[in-house]
Amino acid sequence: MMILARRLGQLLQRLEDLLLGSLLVGMILLAAFQIVLRNGFDGGLIWGDEVLRILVLWTGLLGASVASRERRHITVDVLSRLLPERLRLLSAKIVSLFTGAVCALIAWHAGRFVHAEFNFGATGPGGIPSAWFEIVLPVCFALISLRYLFDFATKFGAGGSKEEVAG
Repeated sequence: MMILARRLGQLLQRLEDLLLGSLLVGMILLAAFQIVLRNGFDGGLIWGDEVLRILVLWTGLLGASVASRERRHITVDVLSRLLPERLRLLSAKIVSLFTGAVCALIAWHAGRFVHAEFNFGATGPGGIPSAWFEIVLPVCFALISLRYLFDFATKFGAGGSKEEVAG
């Protein structure tokens, strides 16, 4: 069972990295193409700016997911540096649990939002339902939540150690 979970995690990691890289390259190419069209031909793609905004949303959320996976996200840990080791471990447990719970709550409400968008019938570029562009919200927040809750349950569940807290 553990081997299957590890392989699934590795597959998810590769998929995240591939998708993030592809989105970033696509966003750069589309933005450069828009600049060339505007400056060189006094025109541009009508849907270009809207697609770029969508790509920024997807890239930002996938980047946040990767940052949480690699424990390279923004942290405010001034207080934890001053705490003794035992309290630092407890603080790390509480932060992981709280972060996982908050991200789960955001994922839940983002899912409700996307469901409402499907029902409302709003469309985006190319007449595609806008909910398909917004589906990244609940998916990424759920993934981040699962990472932190799993982190809390495994690394910190049995007491943890200084190396595990450091990441």
